[in-house]
Amino acid sequence: MTSLARSWRNSIWMRVSCLAFGLAVAMPLAPVPASAQEPAPRRNLLDMLFGGPRYERRSDRNDRYDRYDRDEPNQRYERRYYRDGSIVDVPSRPQRSRPAGTGRAAVPRPQAPVTPAVIEPVAKLENAKDVLVVGDFMAGGLGGELDTTFAASPGVAVTDRSDVASGLVREDHFDWQAQLPTILDDVKPSVVVIMIGANDRQQMDIGNTAEKFRTDAWFKEYEARVAKIAGTVSARKIPLLWVGLPSFQSPSMMADAVTLNAIYRAQTEKVGGEFVDIWEGFVDEDGKFITTGSDVNGQQVRLRGSDGIIFTKAGKQKLAFYVEKFVRRHVGEMASPDLVKLDGTNLPPLATLPNAAGQTVPAVPISLSDPELDGGKDLLGAAPLPVVAVETPRDKLVKRGELAPPPAGRVDDYKVKVAQ
Repeated sequence: MTSLARSWRNSIWMRVSCLAFGLAVAMPLAPVPASAQEPAPRRNLLDMLFGGPRYERRSDRNDRYDRYDRDEPNQRYERRYYRDGSIVDVPSRPQRSRPAGTGRAAVPRPQAPVTPAVIEPVAKLENAKDVLVVGDFMAGGLGGELDTTFAASPGVAVTDRSDVASGLVREDHFDWQAQLPTILDDVKPSVVVIMIGANDRQQMDIGNTAEKFRTDAWFKEYEARVAKIAGTVSARKIPLLWVGLPSFQSPSMMADAVTLNAIYRAQTEKVGGEFVDIWEGFVDEDGKFITTGSDVNGQQVRLRGSDGIIFTKAGKQKLAFYVEKFVRRHVGEMASPDLVKLDGTNLPPLATLPNAAGQTVPAVPISLSDPELDGGKDLLGAAPLPVVAVETPRDKLVKRGELAPPPAGRVDDYKVKVAQ
């Protein structure tokens, strides 16, 4: 009995040893579950009632997240942690594959402004109408652009007689009141354009007194000088265009320009001239100074210089655009580029056809003072009209005011028919 129990006990130990050895051999071959490295959190009561998030295991071989119940083996998932303690697996967004050889799309560059074609100047006609431009440095820029504008018009010539540092205050530098009559007699213009005043914000010598700017005496004397300049042009019956000052970057200069423009407008219109207001072209919707704005083609360009006073090339073109409309109205058809000088130098060659034999018809000259050449002595219509014995309906209407009786049955036949 003792030997039987001992043999049964030894067989049990042998079975346990074999089972342990088998487990020891099989353990390295089995995959290590992800829960041993990263245990999943326990589910709480809310998860049990309403369903909690699904957790995932990480594979150490490819560092991917594998869902327990996913169908796509190559789908990537990313783990998101929320403040309530939940963990949600969200599929990662697939990366868009780009074709080989293509890089990042190039950012489109802004198109360069279209440069207008250069207009070739043409020879001016002998009777071309001359446009005289006088004033300070702003008038000089205006005259140059007006010359370019009418370069293709043979009937319009632009003469610039401006002085850069001149004005109506410093007569010791350039006296416009004394020089303008001489210039008018020399050029004999058809239109006079004046733009001046940007250099006049300074003290003025009135007799032996140096009057400061913005005083009542200063404005009174300045108004008299403007009136004299405008009167010099209007006395010669020449159309006058006085161009106003633009806005400036300095608030004080801008306020002074408004005051001076009011003087220019009043004195110009008093003598029958026209005031060209350019203010709206160089301010924004609120009436403030702008450095960049729309040019004559509607493109956004720089109009004024960095000092807030001078004009750029585009600004001068816009300035000339305002004045051009007034000039064209005064010169009329002479501004057309289609005018040509008709003389023997530009006439096309005349082709003469030979006369066919036997088709020559002699033409006898007829004298208007000798009507007997055609067998008559009187001109057509010299004989009295024939006398008509019966008066026409027209004669009755004109002479006696009588109308011919209407035909029977017409709408204006108002006779009452008598029943028989």
